[in-house]
Amino acid sequence: MDYPGNLFVVAAPSGAGKSSLVKALLELDSHVQPSVSHTTRAPRGQEKHGREYFFVSQGEFDAMAGAGAFLEWAHVHGHRYGTSRRAIEERISQGADVVLEIDFQGAIQIKRIFANAVLIFILPPSWEELRSRLERRGEDAADVIELRLKNAALEMAQAHEFDFVIINELFERALFDLKAIVHAQRLKFAAQRRLNAQVFQALDIV
Repeated sequence: MDYPGNLFVVAAPSGAGKSSLVKALLELDSHVQPSVSHTTRAPRGQEKHGREYFFVSQGEFDAMAGAGAFLEWAHVHGHRYGTSRRAIEERISQGADVVLEIDFQGAIQIKRIFANAVLIFILPPSWEELRSRLERRGEDAADVIELRLKNAALEMAQAHEFDFVIINELFERALFDLKAIVHAQRLKFAAQRRLNAQVFQALDIV
């Protein structure tokens, strides 16, 4: 189905800066709305239920998955994450642009369902910088950091499946690139025709 809104799917290995970039985009562009995923992991730091994630039990997650409530779900770093299909469809059918932060497995699943979804992969500038960022944020033990680095190699090997790649070396430049992708998507022929149907009809453009 060709929805009036756009679906932007952003993936990255842990520590690449995905969440910070998406947060900054949401602060700058009021037309972009976040998608809040469900997860079985515990909240970190100042995270709140319903804001960063819907934090649910293993049983609640199982029930939702069994009922077909998730557009996609996957195991990531020992926990499960899922995206509500109904929530996404309702927003983009109303013309909103939705940005979704998920792992590469979920991004590829979503592309199969929403052919017009725009997939964006965030890369770190180097392995050394990725390790440094994971250590600086002080959230994980050393063994967890090693697991995240190991998983990062597998995740980054899938970057070729994405429509766009941003190297997050300088945050301001990476944010500019992310904003440019969103703006360019809105200027595509199909998007402009959906958004400005009256203008296209008046100009006899099919």
